[in-house]
Amino acid sequence: MTHPVQPVAIALGSNLGDSSGTLAKALDALAHIEGVTVQCRSSWYRSTAIGPVQPDYLNGCALLQVSLAPEKLLDCLLETEQRFGRQRAERWGPRTLDLDLLFYAQLRLDTERLQVPHPRLRERAFVLQPLAEIAPDWVDPVSGSTVQDLAALLGEESLVERLEDSH
Repeated sequence: MTHPVQPVAIALGSNLGDSSGTLAKALDALAHIEGVTVQCRSSWYRSTAIGPVQPDYLNGCALLQVSLAPEKLLDCLLETEQRFGRQRAERWGPRTLDLDLLFYAQLRLDTERLQVPHPRLRERAFVLQPLAEIAPDWVDPVSGSTVQDLAALLGEESLVERLEDSH
């Protein structure tokens, strides 16, 4: 069943292997899924890992147009993670690829499998800073604040390093 085309925001992260190559290839893989169009991506940002001691992360965000239901899109994101060697050995552990569904239009969804908007996006500079670069005016349907305002609320102590790259 085809759904109406909806704007979607996702976060990407990696801290194992060739992270920048993995993130670029993952976006390319997503672009080849029927019902998914990658519109743009942010710069890559380096951030300190949350959780056990591990290498720094390379993070970014992308805007998509999708004609898939939220749960089907989640399945596609999880399958893409697996394709790039993602293993879920420990919570917040290192990973070759992490794909998170941040926003699905203005939908609010809370099921056993999926929460949209992502429940922790408002406290994560490594998500909000790259997202503010490409979607500063996206309004979070939970808080009513724009992504840009949410990023500013975190303050300078939570800044992550923006890396120079061309995209």
